[in-house]
Amino acid sequence: MEKDSFIDTNPSLETYWRAIILLGKNTASYKFAWAKTLLETKLNNSLVKVEDIALNYALSICDHLKKNNKQHTGISNTFLEDCRKYNKRQINDEQLHESSIKNGFNYVIEAFHNVAGDQVPLFYESMKKEKAIKVTDNFYKLLENNDKNNFSLEVNSRWRLWETAISLDINPKLIEISFDVNDELLFTINKRNKRIDVTSSREALNGYQKGKCFYCFNDIKIERNFENSCDVDHFFPDILKKFKLYNVDQVWNLVLSCKNCNRGTAGKFEKIPILKYLYLLNKRNNWYIESHHPLRETIKNQTGSTALERKNFLQKFYNNAVSIIPTKWEPNTVNGEVF
Repeated sequence: MEKDSFIDTNPSLETYWRAIILLGKNTASYKFAWAKTLLETKLNNSLVKVEDIALNYALSICDHLKKNNKQHTGISNTFLEDCRKYNKRQINDEQLHESSIKNGFNYVIEAFHNVAGDQVPLFYESMKKEKAIKVTDNFYKLLENNDKNNFSLEVNSRWRLWETAISLDINPKLIEISFDVNDELLFTINKRNKRIDVTSSREALNGYQKGKCFYCFNDIKIERNFENSCDVDHFFPDILKKFKLYNVDQVWNLVLSCKNCNRGTAGKFEKIPILKYLYLLNKRNNWYIESHHPLRETIKNQTGSTALERKNFLQKFYNNAVSIIPTKWEPNTVNGEVF
């Protein structure tokens, strides 16, 4: 693996946005709710008053509280208690709205752009006196991106991974995630050996691929039922389980592929990708680890604690796979390497 393969000398707005979602600190789930609200708000002008979006913001937290009652790593607070009361129908929309305005935005608006002790380019400016935000050109440009429909799904996926970890009293960096082949779901097992579905694997895997096919780099959608909806592909084919290489179902081996590359006329099917894609898979797995994504410990446990161990793991697996399936594959056309 190249020493500097993860350095992006010219980060895009999409890179900055995903860094906020992946790397920003979380003591509560407010950042995810705030990002989701921003993406789903219809912006008629650049000035957005907090009171106009406070209810939708709170309702997204209420919705997640139904799945995981713990949405804070510390002691709960008045706002979260009001969200729980709303779910129990003890308060109404108006009361939830008031609570959201008063207590729901503490720190999140000002801290949203802080990543790894620094500030990324602003997607909005905080207007404290007006109790509003002023949306910047950066955010409008972000919404013009072909990948914009994936952003909300990615936020929700990251949120589900985070809340699952804290609800199990596990550091979000340490959660072990497995893959359900049939449902294309990532799941974990709690202390009572009970399965807990966490998120769709598509949303979780797309953080690295940024809406591009792993092989040809053409645009894909992670939502289902579109012409260019992606497949969850086993880099090393699923058929290898018949030869006792059972760990092909693990997260380290899953990528998002366009239908044409995965199962088109000249598709990959049960072949092994050529060597350059093995480098790319190694780079992808290391990206998850170095970005402190919740899949970090899962991939480390599956492939190795150090970069050298992970590289050796992939080389050994590649050697074994090629000894079983000697045919190599690459797409007919490639739309420029973008990862």
